[in-house]
Amino acid sequence: MRVTVKLYALLGRYLPPGSEDNQISLTVDSGSTPEDIFAKLNLPPQHCHLVLVNGVYVPPGQRAFYSLKENDALAAWPPIGGGLG
Repeated sequence: MRVTVKLYALLGRYLPPGSEDNQISLTVDSGSTPEDIFAKLNLPPQHCHLVLVNGVYVPPGQRAFYSLKENDALAAWPPIGGGLG
């Protein structure tokens, strides 16, 4: 099945060659989870602070069990640091 993977900020370096605009379409096994996709990309899951599937937040405890479906969009952001002070 096909899913779109979007990785933002420093996570973009884990995308394979050929990706554009911080995203790529991947063919994955049916029932793959966000953690399966991160493993396929050699992306340490602890670097993924915010994970969304089709715009819906997936908490850390569900990322190993949430089954992706055909044409889902998986997006991840790293922890954000900085600010005033």
